[in-house]
Amino acid sequence: MESLFHYLAPRSPCGYLPDRDWSLEYELVRAISPDEYLERMKEGWRRFGHTLFRPQCSGCRACQSLRVSAATFQPNRSQRRARKVNERDVKLRIGTPAVTRQKLQLYDRFHAFQSDHKGWPQHPAKDAGSYGESFVANPFVTEEWCYFVNDRLAGVGYVDVLPEGMSAIYFFYDPAMRPRSLGTWNVLCILEEARRRRRQHVYLGYFVAGCPSLEYKANFQPNEILGPDGVWRPFRGNNPRAGASNS
Repeated sequence: MESLFHYLAPRSPCGYLPDRDWSLEYELVRAISPDEYLERMKEGWRRFGHTLFRPQCSGCRACQSLRVSAATFQPNRSQRRARKVNERDVKLRIGTPAVTRQKLQLYDRFHAFQSDHKGWPQHPAKDAGSYGESFVANPFVTEEWCYFVNDRLAGVGYVDVLPEGMSAIYFFYDPAMRPRSLGTWNVLCILEEARRRRRQHVYLGYFVAGCPSLEYKANFQPNEILGPDGVWRPFRGNNPRAGASNS
């Protein structure tokens, strides 16, 4: 790994829990291998482009890294419904990340909808440069997952393929297709592909209790949460009887 600089941002209003403050630790890297990034994820880091980050909030451990067992995952009722709605007429194309006007417009529509309906902070329109820094300029090979409905771009996701797992970086979709639950469908597709490629886990980023935009991740079971000691521990759905209640 080749690190360029490292810093701890000052406290500011939390982006996940509005009644709290947060402080994020950042590291900009010129180069990092998939093996090295997997080790950093085991320390609670995530990334956009060449920028690694993790919460370092005094007295708060609400942000918990979550991963799902690909081999033993069992969909619940709503996830099976999402599969039924999408599996026939949503086409997935996996390719190399690239910036297009169509993706920029979709990204902006998605964020405008989330701001209006979920209270996400307002952001200026994403330009090609900032989009490229976040999703296209990566320190190792990253996959772009594009979903189409009748040849219309419906969703875009970015996925890291790591030595023993796959990591969902980010996903956005057309708000007009919200009834399809494309976010759920994207995770289901990654889990299926991880099994096909013999990858053990799918890493979904942070689970934050009390944050509706992140709580859904715990519905993919069985799963594990990363403890402050760096050890992954069973979280939800690891008890067969408990899992049966979600069917």
